[in-house]
Amino acid sequence: MVSMKDIAKKCGVSIATVSKALNGQKDIGEETRKRICAVAEEMGYMANSVARALKTNRSYNLGMLLVDERRSGLGHEYFSTIIEGFKAEAESHGYDITFINSHVGDQPTSYVKHCRYRGLDGVLVACVNFEDPRIQELAASNIPLVTIDYCFDGHTAVLSDNTSGVEALVRYAYNKGHRKIAFLHGEDITVTRRRLDGFRQACDELGLKIPEEYIVPCIYHDPDLCQKATWKLLHLADPPTCILFPDDFSFIGGHNAILSSGYALPWGFGVGKAVSALGYDGINLARMMRLTTYTQNAYTIGKTAADRLIHTVEHPEQAVPERIMISGELMEGNTVLDINR
Repeated sequence: MVSMKDIAKKCGVSIATVSKALNGQKDIGEETRKRICAVAEEMGYMANSVARALKTNRSYNLGMLLVDERRSGLGHEYFSTIIEGFKAEAESHGYDITFINSHVGDQPTSYVKHCRYRGLDGVLVACVNFEDPRIQELAASNIPLVTIDYCFDGHTAVLSDNTSGVEALVRYAYNKGHRKIAFLHGEDITVTRRRLDGFRQACDELGLKIPEEYIVPCIYHDPDLCQKATWKLLHLADPPTCILFPDDFSFIGGHNAILSSGYALPWGFGVGKAVSALGYDGINLARMMRLTTYTQNAYTIGKTAADRLIHTVEHPEQAVPERIMISGELMEGNTVLDINR
């Protein structure tokens, strides 16, 4: 195995200079650093992780906690893209990723104990029940933590701008002439509460009087339940002309309900009166179906979470808890009929 001593001999410098170059320290010249790094790569040098851990008191291993009772987290494009962004940023800083859970082998344990068992430097928490006592215990520990779409006191949170996203969708439908806009929202979690705030704020500002039966609880990422809820909306005495769905994937069920209820879709599919549709997330499926939706900037959310977690791990004395809001953008498709014409 190639050592720092071998690199130092080939470059004609001291072992200390090689160490400084490979660890990114600033007190050597840039040309020297580049030359040493190039030689190290050419020789196939790989730092010993155990030696690095002893020297820095860090494992260079970050935990990732996703607990999705419906088991759609890793299959959900929004969360998988967050993971992709987090992983890319972490790896660029030399960190590995470990998924954590409430077991070590077949032995049950707490998340805190699992993190300590694995020697994790910090943890990303996303797609969980944040009110779970085990999550609360983790947040109360001294393990560096960054959350997605939820705020704990004393920890940084990276948030998708759910309130503005729904506001943008409502305003888009309004500008197309729609005044009867329904909202099928997800389960009662922080994200849903923010989206409901955005829906009500936009309706109030636009002077829309939305009947309570137009605001229907549903479940994220569940086309079957969404299909049933859509069917009920379309069989009201005064049905909506436009429906905002919990997410893009759920629109599959809404799409089926619209057609089976004797309505048509705005691009001419179906035989009855057209019902307009809005999604949320901006996944690839939405692009294929030409669904008008709000695209969450999931990759940037993940990348930002990794950057802030690593900063907290490496510079704890400088770390200040932040609330970082990441905006997305409305993606126009052809599922909202312009009824102004």
